[in-house]
Amino acid sequence: MLKSALPSDKDSTTILIRIMVGVVFLSEGIQKFIFPELGIERFMAIGFRFPGFLAHFVGFIEIFFGICIVLGLLTRLAVLPLLLIMIFAFETTKFYIINETGLWHFMHEDRTDFAMQIGLLFLLLKGSGNWSFDNLILQYLNKNNTFIQQHN
Repeated sequence: MLKSALPSDKDSTTILIRIMVGVVFLSEGIQKFIFPELGIERFMAIGFRFPGFLAHFVGFIEIFFGICIVLGLLTRLAVLPLLLIMIFAFETTKFYIINETGLWHFMHEDRTDFAMQIGLLFLLLKGSGNWSFDNLILQYLNKNNTFIQQHN
């Protein structure tokens, strides 16, 4: 399973998408801890039960998997919880905007989320690229697998 999640294209420029996506999630996660209006208060305003726990849980997920994406470490797996957060955030904070203020206001409000979702989908499809821990791990596994096969 792990080995099948590691391969990616060998494009060296994929690091740019990883940095963009990872740093935004890392920053947003940290801000949920620093600024109550972006964390606990926001979750309270939406009407969630246990807003303190939920804000910190989501913040931790964003920080942890944001770092994984920046490093290119288990990138395809790191994308999945962040996509779930984005889908859930859309449902709870953006979807109503279309009905209340119309398409163009929604498009303006959702522009960053849309870009992040496309970035996450890109990484899910393409992998972490050449300059990543995923690539180093895969090279190590392939090298050791070849060594083991030659000596059996």
